[in-house]
Amino acid sequence: MSGGDHIRATGGARAVVFLHGIGAGAEMFAPQIADLGRRCDAIGWNLPGYGGHDLDGEMTFDGLVAALLAFLDRLHFARVDLVGHSIGGMLAQAFVARHPERVRTLVLSATTAAFGSRDGSFQKQFVIERLAPLDAGRTMPDLAAEFVPGLVGSRAVPEAADQARAAMSEVPEATYRAAIRCLATFDARDALPLIPVPVLLIAGGEDRNAPAPTMRRMADKIPAARVVELEGIGHLAPLECPDAFTGEIRSFLKDTDR
Repeated sequence: MSGGDHIRATGGARAVVFLHGIGAGAEMFAPQIADLGRRCDAIGWNLPGYGGHDLDGEMTFDGLVAALLAFLDRLHFARVDLVGHSIGGMLAQAFVARHPERVRTLVLSATTAAFGSRDGSFQKQFVIERLAPLDAGRTMPDLAAEFVPGLVGSRAVPEAADQARAAMSEVPEATYRAAIRCLATFDARDALPLIPVPVLLIAGGEDRNAPAPTMRRMADKIPAARVVELEGIGHLAPLECPDAFTGEIRSFLKDTDR
């Protein structure tokens, strides 16, 4: 199932590529890849800096888009279904805006179309606050212990929090710093009406980072979009309710099979 900068399960021709969030690598999608890989070519791509995939300098959305395009070319994928979670969902939006011909459908999980305020003040404060513990000498396991409980909803499976803590603890500090700074630059609000493919938005009913009302407003601006809200779920649906999350994607892929 491993492949250097990605994990993969191949059981069909349709390629489904998963893009993870800041606090974990592609392994966060292991249940989805194992399930969908029985009938699709399911791939979890490690963003630069994750899963042993080298981070070379600053992380930017332009650079991530270029790296994802190169990855798809290397695997000879002409068109893919993109599943993006959190910052991975932002990358998915940026990618389809630049390379719409390479995308069949989008699944956007726990993400937004922009981060922060238009004047940039919120973003600056966010970066300072998120990196302050590391600047003070704390470790990634320390951050995981602090942040993960606030990311998990009341109906999460019991093992979700431990899995999330373990995954975040393994993220290199330099990668986390680069990803936080990258996240704070994102604004694709004007591109939502231009998304030319079917889109499924999956929101956690208890997600405070990408609230369901925010995702519903996104859907209203996308020509072919629908929203699913998972009750009692926080920001980490792939881990919190893996079966339900996989089922929503499976149904969406079936509905858009063409």
